[in-house]
Amino acid sequence: MPFDEPASEALRPSVIARFFRQIGELTEFTLRFFRRVWRRPYEVRELFRQMDEVGSKSFILISITGLAIGIVLAMQSRGAMVRFGAEAMLPNMLALTILKEIGPVITALILAGRLGAGIGAEIGSMRVTEQIDALEVAALKPFHYLVITRVLACTIMFPVLTAWTDTIAMFGGYIESSIESGMDYRIFISTAFETIRLADVIVDTAKTAVFGFIVGIVSCYLGFNVRGGTREVGRAAMQSVVVSSLLILLADVVIVRISIFFFGSV
Repeated sequence: MPFDEPASEALRPSVIARFFRQIGELTEFTLRFFRRVWRRPYEVRELFRQMDEVGSKSFILISITGLAIGIVLAMQSRGAMVRFGAEAMLPNMLALTILKEIGPVITALILAGRLGAGIGAEIGSMRVTEQIDALEVAALKPFHYLVITRVLACTIMFPVLTAWTDTIAMFGGYIESSIESGMDYRIFISTAFETIRLADVIVDTAKTAVFGFIVGIVSCYLGFNVRGGTREVGRAAMQSVVVSSLLILLADVVIVRISIFFFGSV
């Protein structure tokens, strides 16, 4: 089973070889996606259905998450800012923290937990019940219908949901600032965005498209390659969340390093 070995066998050469083989299979699965994404049939209706599944059905979850992030971050940071006589810079600190890192990463991890498990379990269930085999026999190209639509939906909708999370988080920060210090919204907005560059907003929001692609491709790969029964479907769902979350964090390090190289730091 992909990415799942008992701890007692962790150092066996066969386990290590199997791990690298699975990395190769995931790479081949990803290349297969890029080869086929341009080919017919274009499952536009299913793509929009998956975008709705990713977007609108995650709306309440990420709204609550964003509001909590903004309020808690403002409450936790206020004491330190007051201690150094920089309370007036709290909105700017919130904007930098939320827009550049906390908002994109937390949103991606939350969605990885919700969508990764769902996609892995759904496609895995179709595999063990031989629905995918039936589609292949009928020449209906299940890879286009099941994989390409879900990966594209995640890639498209992650930046949209991240932008919404950032907005709600900043609103939460304003609510806390208004209650604690009576800060006017015009002062809050002007202070928050005085050092934020357009490049920062674009790059750090757009990088979640990469996170969405990771969640989609890993979850589809694990579900598509399930072998066995319902127990294996559960493992595929769990592994989808774990592997996607790990790769999101690793990808974030690389993307931030590249963005600093091209655009510099704030």
